[in-house]
Amino acid sequence: MTTTTRTAGSRLFVLNRSLPTPDELRELLDLEERLIVGRAREIEAAAPAMADRAALTRQMKALLEAEKADAPEFERVLAEDLDREQFKEVVAQFAVDGLTESESFLPIVWRLPKKAKMAVFRVLVDEFGCGNLDQAHFNIYRDLMTELGMSLEVGDYLDRTNEETFAYVNTFFWAAARAPRPEYFLGALCYLESSILYAFQCFADAATRLGLTGARYYTEHLHIDNFHAKELQVAIREFDAEADLHPAKVWTGFKLASDVIGGATEAAVASALKVG
Repeated sequence: MTTTTRTAGSRLFVLNRSLPTPDELRELLDLEERLIVGRAREIEAAAPAMADRAALTRQMKALLEAEKADAPEFERVLAEDLDREQFKEVVAQFAVDGLTESESFLPIVWRLPKKAKMAVFRVLVDEFGCGNLDQAHFNIYRDLMTELGMSLEVGDYLDRTNEETFAYVNTFFWAAARAPRPEYFLGALCYLESSILYAFQCFADAATRLGLTGARYYTEHLHIDNFHAKELQVAIREFDAEADLHPAKVWTGFKLASDVIGGATEAAVASALKVG
């Protein structure tokens, strides 16, 4: 397929997982500016006043509590209503994430000071199963997809995946590798690990209701991400101690992740409801 027929988000995802030529790098940066950076700039400009890390922590906690207390209708639909084929569509919509899980995080390692680096690296070690393929999150997602009779090739999903899913995945490539400061990534990953503790419950409920052994993918996250959320708080604290923490940039990554992850789930459920 030529690049002219691929959506902007899909094209950016492909470029993110390649070694780009100079022309492709310019294309990648242009796509990021249009799809991610502009929105990040808006969030940062509207960020609440936060004099220090304590104020930042209060803002992040308030957003998480508000989301948890006011679950959207699409989460209920996912948990209670979708049949097997419809849930399979949700799994397909997140395939470009699940099959490549945490690969995009790796460039952040060299950008962090030593103690913050260690906290994030402890999360990465878990994401990749501590070197045990059976425990690696991307491989557990493969098990779920195999149970559902789905292709395990990322390329098979490039032309059917919602732009909202690509927005979610591409945001983490940008935050880890090209955001001007590492705080954007710390905020984005802090949101992801913290919100999974309530946002993944509807996925786990749906997979369990449908009798899928692959519900393990979601229940494992509900278990381990409690620890990961704490590690991200440690990483932010250590960054504050070792470097010049910019709370507004952490908040920007945090809020940006909230927007794109919620949007991806809502769009996936909408796609599922069109099945059957």
